[in-house]
Amino acid sequence: MDTENGTRWLSDEEQRTWRAHLDVSRLLMHRLERDLQPFGLTNNDYEILVNLSESEDHRMRMSDLAAATLQSKSRLSHQITRMENAGLVRRENCESDRRGLFAVLTEQGWETMRKVAPHHVASVREHFIDLLSPEGLRALHASLKPVADHLRSARGK
Repeated sequence: MDTENGTRWLSDEEQRTWRAHLDVSRLLMHRLERDLQPFGLTNNDYEILVNLSESEDHRMRMSDLAAATLQSKSRLSHQITRMENAGLVRRENCESDRRGLFAVLTEQGWETMRKVAPHHVASVREHFIDLLSPEGLRALHASLKPVADHLRSARGK
């Protein structure tokens, strides 16, 4: 329903869909976080480990890692300090840019990823993937991809 000020209010169906999305997002992230706790990791820790493990030489510039994980450089710096203290990552200077720093996955960080990843994937399957049919997964991907693409492009503005 439109109002005099031009607001396009959500229809009942749109409201139900939006709220279901919010519920799934919050509840799923909470569940995945709980399933990482026995390993002493948070979702943010795991996301950093994944990014580093999938990067060339298991290293990323801190600025690129901040962008990849949607964290401010300051927040990421605190996160990396905590993960350094746990032995999961280390910082290295960037030879080509004296101001730049790399976050590098340590051997302990790599072993942690190898140990935790199967449990995390099982959790993702149990609480998300296996609850949807193959057709439902394809439809969900087709529905969410344009939103993700839009948000990625808007992030650069």
